[in-house]
Amino acid sequence: MPKVRQPKLDFETSVIIGKGLEAMSQGVKNWELRDCFDQLEGYLYGKEYDRVCLVFGLRRTGKTTMLRQAIGRMTKENLSRTAYIKARRNDNMAMMNRDLKKLFDAGFRYVFIDEVTLMEDFIDSAALFSDVFAAMGMKIVLSGTDSLGFWLAMDQELYDRAKPIHTTFIPYREYSRLLGIDSIDEYIRYGGTLRAGELDFDDEDVNAQDASFRDDESTRRYIDTAICRNIQHSLACYEAGGHFRHLYSLYEAGELTSAINRIIEDMNHRFLISVLTDDFRSHDLRLTAANLRKERDPEKRIDVLDRVDTEAVTRRLMELLDIRNKEEQSIGITPAHIAEIKQYLSALELIVDCPIETTEPETKPLEHILFTQPGMRYCQAQALVHVLLKDPQFSELSEYEKTRVSDRILEEVRGRMMEDIVLLETMKAADRDHRIFKLQFEVGEFDMVIYDQKENCCDIFEIKHSSTQVPLQYRHLMDEDKCRRTEKRFGTIRGRYVLYRGEDIQMENGVQYRNVESYLKELPDFEMQQSADLTPQTLGPVL
Repeated sequence: MPKVRQPKLDFETSVIIGKGLEAMSQGVKNWELRDCFDQLEGYLYGKEYDRVCLVFGLRRTGKTTMLRQAIGRMTKENLSRTAYIKARRNDNMAMMNRDLKKLFDAGFRYVFIDEVTLMEDFIDSAALFSDVFAAMGMKIVLSGTDSLGFWLAMDQELYDRAKPIHTTFIPYREYSRLLGIDSIDEYIRYGGTLRAGELDFDDEDVNAQDASFRDDESTRRYIDTAICRNIQHSLACYEAGGHFRHLYSLYEAGELTSAINRIIEDMNHRFLISVLTDDFRSHDLRLTAANLRKERDPEKRIDVLDRVDTEAVTRRLMELLDIRNKEEQSIGITPAHIAEIKQYLSALELIVDCPIETTEPETKPLEHILFTQPGMRYCQAQALVHVLLKDPQFSELSEYEKTRVSDRILEEVRGRMMEDIVLLETMKAADRDHRIFKLQFEVGEFDMVIYDQKENCCDIFEIKHSSTQVPLQYRHLMDEDKCRRTEKRFGTIRGRYVLYRGEDIQMENGVQYRNVESYLKELPDFEMQQSADLTPQTLGPVL
């Protein structure tokens, strides 16, 4: 008997089926998969049929690519029952409902809906996908750049009826695997998005030029489009704009986006202030000054750091930063605004709080904000440093000397950022029995402590953006008073480590030097933390 041809389906939204799906997946067939990709296929081919899958995160973190890869890996039978919908701003849930009914009646069982948060009524009507179509047996994957919209939807319409897959956080080990980059400095410069790898994996020049955080302008544009508008659009769509809370006055005045920008900048200014106050006058600077002074190569031998009044330089930079901060605060951003915006930035997984502990149990931990996108932080800090170094006080130095001072400050910024990256990624990889934190004393600190609550023991770390071993690097790790106070609260110190950019080596005093890039690559997968065999051979410390 001849095959009966199905009538042509007439859709109201932008639906792609058949050969169009095959064409969509061609360009990504040879691309590496995100670590979270297994979660997507686990949902598609699992036996659970009453939930939808949400793939969300900030722009340029691989969401649409994951959808295209999932389509490209389907069998012919499943592909024939699959549809891809690209939502548009003028679409609404009524139109989507009618198209999904047509698809279901025609035998389609896999539906990918990209940019679903563009629909204004998505957040308040999202239960349609889970309670109706997923319950009928359809596998529905929703993706969009307004990840705050998904966060709000999961708290209401999709509560307990969604499987979330987060793409914003891209750890070093995954970034390195996806883009073939083995340099922690490269990750500091551009880490946070995958834009650098979407054009040509082998062309370094193209990748650098197309990176999201290649300069201050591109970084501001990304913050504006991927973060600020994300928050503003999601709040405007949620409960007809009734969830703005204290932010409504800023939204009504058209200043919400600029306020979010200023708060992100303010956090980065405070970060730079801490770098200047803690590191610019540190032993490391004096050590660098001595090394530059006795450099064997006459062309590299300079005494600029001896002649620069570091206290005056630091004070001048601090004054400029404080003046700028005061100007920003004068336009009426209140603590309530800051608290709510920080809450939304946390929901977007842009920032994570990793409190600083002390050895005194009754002392309240200090707030310590970590950025999950290092390229954003470094680019803003870099731009700010260059602006500050144009101050008249620096004009007396030669261009060469100004460059050396600038490079030194940026080296300190990279060092502090490397600390934050190690803290964040170790914290993300740790299981429930381990706490990760920075431990601060009246003078000095341990850059990271891994506390095994079950065994009541700990490992202590110094993190150095250096490739050489110097005794001053581990002086705190060998400080008897600091170690005694640490053991009183956090149990026996099981290991002392310096994470740096050189080769692995064990010192005679028991301090172990470990390559930071190898350490980050060997961290266990976050989804496997409960079952992984985390031995000292795989990680070094007690994780």
